[in-house]
Amino acid sequence: MSATDNRPVFLNLLRIRQPVMAVVSIFHRISGVLMILSLPGLVYLLNLSLSNQAGFAQVSGLLTSPVFKVLAVLLGWALAHHILAGIRFMLLDFDLAIERGAARKTAWLVHAGALGITLWFAGLVFGVWP
Repeated sequence: MSATDNRPVFLNLLRIRQPVMAVVSIFHRISGVLMILSLPGLVYLLNLSLSNQAGFAQVSGLLTSPVFKVLAVLLGWALAHHILAGIRFMLLDFDLAIERGAARKTAWLVHAGALGITLWFAGLVFGVWP
């Protein structure tokens, strides 16, 4: 074996520790994909609920099931994270909070804000508070 080995190296992406700014970017993309993929189902449910009274009752029954409540909380997280990360990226585009320390703080704020909004929304969905 030669000293200059140019073979590709296997990188296990699950073991690489990403900086918090990269995690915000990855979650921003994931949340956008989740929202786009949910649109056809949401449009179908809206169409069914507006078609007649039986369709409305069917959709109302579906939306009160625990599975749909969990999906609603997941979509709530996706929306909250996507909006907060989008605001952060717009601020970065205007050269605000571009330094490493400030960028790291705003990334943590995005995570904390999305988690807080999601917990509040989960409390509404699961009836913890009125």
